[in-house]
Amino acid sequence: MTDLLAGRTAVVTGAASGNGRAIARRYAEEGADVVVADVREDPREGGEPTHELIASETDASATYVDCDVSDPADLEAAVETAEAFGGVDVMVNNAGIYRPENFLESTEAEFDRLMDVNAKGVYFGAQAAAKRMVARAEERDDDDPHPVVINMSSAAGIRGEGRLVTYSMSKGAVRLFTYALADALGDAGIRVNAIHPGFVETAMTTRDVELVGTESEQRMSATIPSGRFGQPEEVADAAVYLASDMASYVTGESLVVDGGMTST
Repeated sequence: MTDLLAGRTAVVTGAASGNGRAIARRYAEEGADVVVADVREDPREGGEPTHELIASETDASATYVDCDVSDPADLEAAVETAEAFGGVDVMVNNAGIYRPENFLESTEAEFDRLMDVNAKGVYFGAQAAAKRMVARAEERDDDDPHPVVINMSSAAGIRGEGRLVTYSMSKGAVRLFTYALADALGDAGIRVNAIHPGFVETAMTTRDVELVGTESEQRMSATIPSGRFGQPEEVADAAVYLASDMASYVTGESLVVDGGMTST
């Protein structure tokens, strides 16, 4: 690896599994210490907990903290945990839930739960990190890397889907929140960007909604220019770029990682 993130500390929500797990591992490979924030310690796909895997695979430090992103107090605690490693430099608001629905039958409780995780969790995760980033702004030298907030949206946050009305709404909110926050925090030297994955092979597409390995996957893959679903590691590579100095002049942007799906 190239140590693109050496000397930095990242907080990654939803990092026990899926895209978040891949992001946390790639960050550690690139030299960052990582706070794994999730509601469960064990990966949904099996294997060692993310923080233990990082310890065995890399020289980086990592710790797990129980974090329900719908609770701002949990997000504050997750960011506070990063102080043991020198304070949060990169905040990745990745945790999210995915639920197809019939719009005419969707309930208020279902709506609230999805928005609480996908939108509210991103808002208050970013706020918890930004408060500390702004407070440390005067201590940074010109050569120090600027702090970064990365929000996980979705291809559905660009092109809404009729069977994912609430999900699309939540991810569209994340997209515009990202643009507004980049403007709000620019004077403090904080970069804010969004990642928009398309269909990725995680527990969301293998368990929550069984797509991988089905005729539905074949049908959907045929509409994607790359001809396949993505892998979590491909989303993680995008997250490394946005967190690194390679993206030093990139803020208020959406990086779409969907194999070309939204371009057709």
